[in-house]
Amino acid sequence: MRDTSDPKSATLGGTGVDHGLPELGDPASVHLIVGASRARIVLSGEIDADIGPELGEATAEVEATGLPVEIDAHHITFMDSSGVAFLARLASRMPHKVRILRAPPTVKFLLEVTRIGELLEIVDEDQGLD
Repeated sequence: MRDTSDPKSATLGGTGVDHGLPELGDPASVHLIVGASRARIVLSGEIDADIGPELGEATAEVEATGLPVEIDAHHITFMDSSGVAFLARLASRMPHKVRILRAPPTVKFLLEVTRIGELLEIVDEDQGLD
């Protein structure tokens, strides 16, 4: 589903319904929001192999924008190696350093242990999207 307003957004998977704080077991979703100077991928729920096709689609679409990329990780309840691989692929393909916003402790731990965090800019606050 695309929203034609500016900034434009796309729902790439999941329900797209905001139902409050995420809980373990929540279905995963991937949303792409394209602003004037950067693109944002919003991830929520369980980021695992089941959402692999949506992550691949998000990667292709965000690459096509040519804009710097942010990943809003605030609503991730679980992430396995598929999510880590997605972040590593994205970091290696983008000309600008990928920024991770508001990552929960479990995601920060995975990024630290796998050393993928060294390829990313991890930011605890969200300055908003233009």
